[in-house]
Amino acid sequence: MKRLLILLAVVAMLAAACSSSSDETTTTAASGGSTDETTTTVVEADSELQAQVNACQPDETDGDLNLYNWTEYIPYGSEAEDYGVTDLVAKFEEQYGVKIIQTFYEDNETMLAQIEAGGAPYDLIVPSDYMVSTMADPEVGLLVKFNADAIPNLVNLDPLFDNAPYDPTGEFSVPYQAGTSGFGFAYAALDEAGIDYENGISWGLVFDPEMSAPFTGLISMLNDERETLGAALKYLGYSVNTTDQAELDEATAILKAANDRIAAYDSAAFDDLLMAGETVIGHGWNGGFLGSYDQASTDDYDAYEDFGYAVPQEGGIVWVDLMAVPITAEHPCTAHTFINFILDAENGGDLTNYTYYMSPNLAAYEYIDPEILGDEMVFPSDETMAKLEFIADVGDFSLNYSDAFAVAKG
Repeated sequence: MKRLLILLAVVAMLAAACSSSSDETTTTAASGGSTDETTTTVVEADSELQAQVNACQPDETDGDLNLYNWTEYIPYGSEAEDYGVTDLVAKFEEQYGVKIIQTFYEDNETMLAQIEAGGAPYDLIVPSDYMVSTMADPEVGLLVKFNADAIPNLVNLDPLFDNAPYDPTGEFSVPYQAGTSGFGFAYAALDEAGIDYENGISWGLVFDPEMSAPFTGLISMLNDERETLGAALKYLGYSVNTTDQAELDEATAILKAANDRIAAYDSAAFDDLLMAGETVIGHGWNGGFLGSYDQASTDDYDAYEDFGYAVPQEGGIVWVDLMAVPITAEHPCTAHTFINFILDAENGGDLTNYTYYMSPNLAAYEYIDPEILGDEMVFPSDETMAKLEFIADVGDFSLNYSDAFAVAKG
């Protein structure tokens, strides 16, 4: 099956390398305190929490679920209706008699800072692959090991995600969705500028001064240090995981030089900016763009005729987002029940039919729209996959990326 070959390519690259609304669920992120003063307390709380987790039973709930997630990453409210899929938030709440309180973040680093601060009782988070590595590191200790016995639907996961480098033992995380990042673009704008997108596009649409000049003020880039500096690194022919300061400096310089041409750094509304005509080129995640194209299409209008998505020919980033229980959790059993709920075959199908991202849930395939399963913008070709990298944990060098991004954005 082609899908399995694609997922095999995903995992092979992992080994080589080491994103609506029920209309009232957003909360304000909490601020934190001093790590030095609370180290002992955190260790004790972690031990007590792990004991709670180990005692959880299938379908058990121990309170409402505080879910800290990316924006537009689970179908609920009016958008679930718009997409013609099940409102998974309402379904979970009705099925288990608890509420889901959602808080949203735009990048992994923001989420990490909130969990480190410890001020908000998040029960479940959805970090990306490299961030799981960071948070599960024993010296960091921000995740607890999940209780597999409380998640019987783990059997639905593709075994190709076993023994992944971001979580080699598979004890700290469960796959949620996977995808790519690249460019969404308006065909008419590229036509007018004489860009031959039929033979592939380039990161030069942002970083090459001459190529990008026609799009000045009409470009958006993700507000994400690893994604956006990663794009610059790929354009230069370097790895997105470089720890060579000279290479990072070069990437910083070309991003900084492109600032006058970039209208916005945005990780939440990059697709909306493109669809509204405020940009004509947007750096973002495939599912965000494709979902918007689909929603804009009607019986009389096909948005896919006006807008496209592609991973630039120099290559880009492929990622897996995962569900994990942080040490801030107060309701870990409800978190486990929610993980099991997401791994249900039908629920997993509704999730991908809403997000337009790859599903790591094999049992969900029969419930995924055949057009989505067959779309290479969702499930990339082997040729594209060969050019992609996962973002890896670079240890202390991550601070260099943070500093570089701040410098580049000015």
